[in-house]
Amino acid sequence: MSLVDRHVGFVHALRRAGLPVSLAEGLDAARALEVIDLTERETLREAYAATLVKRPTHRPGFDTLFDLWFPPVTSALRTTVSDGDQPDLEQAEVSQLRDRLAELLLDDAAAMRDPAFGEFVRAMVERFGRQPAGPGRQNWFSYSVLRALSPGTLMARMLNDVLLGQQRGGLAEKVARRRLADNIAGFENAVASDVRRRIAEDSGIEKIARSTVKPPVDQIDFLRVTKADLAKLRREVHPLARRLATRLTIRHRLGHRGRLDFRRTVRASLSTGGVPIVTRMKPRRPHKPELVVLCDASDSVSTFSHFTLLLTYALREQFTKVRAFAFVDTVDEITRFFAPGIDVVEAISRMTEEADISRFGRSDYGHSFERFAEKYGDAIGPKTSLLILGDARSNYQRPALATLKRLAGEARHAYWLNPEPLAQWDTGDSVATPYGGVIEMHECRNVAQLAAFIENLA
Repeated sequence: MSLVDRHVGFVHALRRAGLPVSLAEGLDAARALEVIDLTERETLREAYAATLVKRPTHRPGFDTLFDLWFPPVTSALRTTVSDGDQPDLEQAEVSQLRDRLAELLLDDAAAMRDPAFGEFVRAMVERFGRQPAGPGRQNWFSYSVLRALSPGTLMARMLNDVLLGQQRGGLAEKVARRRLADNIAGFENAVASDVRRRIAEDSGIEKIARSTVKPPVDQIDFLRVTKADLAKLRREVHPLARRLATRLTIRHRLGHRGRLDFRRTVRASLSTGGVPIVTRMKPRRPHKPELVVLCDASDSVSTFSHFTLLLTYALREQFTKVRAFAFVDTVDEITRFFAPGIDVVEAISRMTEEADISRFGRSDYGHSFERFAEKYGDAIGPKTSLLILGDARSNYQRPALATLKRLAGEARHAYWLNPEPLAQWDTGDSVATPYGGVIEMHECRNVAQLAAFIENLA
């Protein structure tokens, strides 16, 4: 495969993985290749990263794809680093290999880029990672390499070598433990990278790239979020909450120009012969709008509701008044669970156990809206922004459009964020279009779409 083919394939793979790479940026990366030493692989990596990567959250996926498209070696062409003082990696006992691994891990992170480290990783994958899968076929696994060498169990031995009799439990041990843990993680990542390289050689780069690289955190579908993804999404919540509050405040200020300032208007008219050509208005007082969040907490959107509750928690710091409500087939106020200083995960757990949001366990938007209007109708007023979060699937129950229209009419602004793909709206029990005719409905499947919705508010 030529360098041009690798460049084109790499850029296309980044786009398929969800990284926003434009045609102009791809050309910039190609021009950067003209001014660097192509034999320096890390320089090549950083040249691509500087021209193609926009956010830190995109870097892990970029590095994984770079290692697939520009591997350090190929199985057909390998260089072997020999050292007469080290054991034969193919014949040595496991205890000898663990000793050698401990020596490598004791070096700092920069030394792990040494060719000897890479050769050791490749030899271990060759020896322990191969598993027969039938005549003429083989599979590669990283877990079998890590199980054979157990790098995590080397920590105590390496700490003794690093501390050299120093007192345990102090700052020196904490620093050493962190450094060694990072080196162990680096070894595990190197093993996984070499396994992916071998699978790509057997099955094709495109196939392994599609199955290995996860989308960036801002592209993860809310309806498919895992617990690990939710931890990453927490870091995205607070900036979005600040931006949402800012946008709604701007819209509030632009909604009314303020009262006429008669004195300033008369004074300005003196320059035009007493004719008030230019009117002066009194500046409005700084104001944070009030917010009411109405969130679907049914099982069908459970992961989405977890994210929206994280967002609700963050919004409490940005608005003068935030009231949050959750519903399945009836509604209850959950503001009390998200008081400042409370752990958000604990708050979500308490809400699930204590909130009165479900009678029969099946979504019923119409009944929930009616109960909300009956019990909490005073929560919405002329200063309120209403935000509804849900998939608009009501199990064929009546939608109560008139009630929703009345609630939206009493609010200053009303928006609906739907986590389902637009193509699935109005399928099955979805009533997205009827609800969208009452309240402006937006597709909101990931953080990127939520950020776009916030930007378009101004």
